[in-house]
Amino acid sequence: MGRLRYTAEFRAEAVKQVVERGYPVREVATRLGVSPWSLYQWLRAHREADGPTAAAAQDAAAEIRRLKSELRRVTEERDILKKATAYFAKQST
Repeated sequence: MGRLRYTAEFRAEAVKQVVERGYPVREVATRLGVSPWSLYQWLRAHREADGPTAAAAQDAAAEIRRLKSELRRVTEERDILKKATAYFAKQST
């Protein structure tokens, strides 16, 4: 008995059901008539193909979080300095 060959579109749709729609791997595999092992392999290949893109997106998100935190800190420092300046200006007059 030979191995079944699935089209790229079929594999992409199966992976899409798991990744985007959130269905369990076993459920999708049973419904489509493929082995869960095959579906896991397709998922792994999909993640490897999107790996650098996903990693870059995570790095960008982490950088954005860091910058927002720094902006919040610097804004607070600026506001404190404004209040101190106003206080000391009032004291000197």
